[in-house]
This record gives sequence, structure tokens and C-alpha cells, in this order.
Amino acid sequence: MRTDQEHVARTIELAEEATADGNTPFGALLVVDGEVRRESKNTTLTDEDVSAHPELKLARWAGRELSAEELADCTMYASTEPCPMCTAAIHYTGIDRVVFGVAGETLHELTGGGIPIPAAEAIRRADGDTTVEGPIATEAAMAVHRSFYGE
Repeated sequence: MRTDQEHVARTIELAEEATADGNTPFGALLVVDGEVRRESKNTTLTDEDVSAHPELKLARWAGRELSAEELADCTMYASTEPCPMCTAAIHYTGIDRVVFGVAGETLHELTGGGIPIPAAEAIRRADGDTTVEGPIATEAAMAVHRSFYGE
């Protein structure tokens, strides 16, 4: 079975693929019972859709396709901490756990963009019980952002 580090490393690869496709560097995947069920990368620019974040697309898919039992054993891995929009979708979908590579605040320090509200704070304010873990791969995840956005 793959480790959290290995899954986050894959999301960073997906973020790199997103930039190669003309999008911003974000990737995510869902694991249920140790099996990768779905992967996604950012498509906000190519889809001309500001909501086409990989985490939101995966939460929507999970809500349609996974049973309550599967959601209770579901982990979302993300290259970067999910934004408040994506975190709300994760919470309302019932995904059990989130693990991310780099904190949103760290990315915000580089870009000045986004809404730097920690995912754990958004879950807490929603009275949710989704476990949020990270950052676990700051340097690797930030390397993709630095390459895209510049130093």
C-alpha cells in the first residue's frame, strides 16, 4: 500500500501536468481502502471556469459515485492545501480525510492570491469532522509553484 508521501508526490506530478496543459499548478487524487479511485488536475484556465479546481471536481465526483461507507474510508490528497471553496465541498461530501503537500498560507506568501484560510479552520467552523493533515511536502510542492509563478 502506498504511503501518504507517495500519494502527495503523485499530486505534485499532476500539478506539473496541469501547467504543461496551460493551467495553474494544482493536482489531487482520491484513495478509498488503499486504492486510488480518481485523479484530477487544475483546469481553470483551459476550461475558462474559476471553479475547476481538482479538489472540487473530485468532491463532486465522490458525492455522486461513492457510497457512505466508501466516503468514510476516503482520503483526498492534494498538492496544495484546499482553498475554502474546495474545503467546503470536501466537508459537505463527507470525505473523511485530507492530506496536502504545502500550506495555502505558504503559497499566499509567494503569490499574494487566494484566500489563506486553513482547511482545518474551515472544517472546524463548519462543525465538521474531516481530518486535515499537512503540510507534508512543502519543498517539493513549492518547487512547482515557484517554477510557474516565479520567485
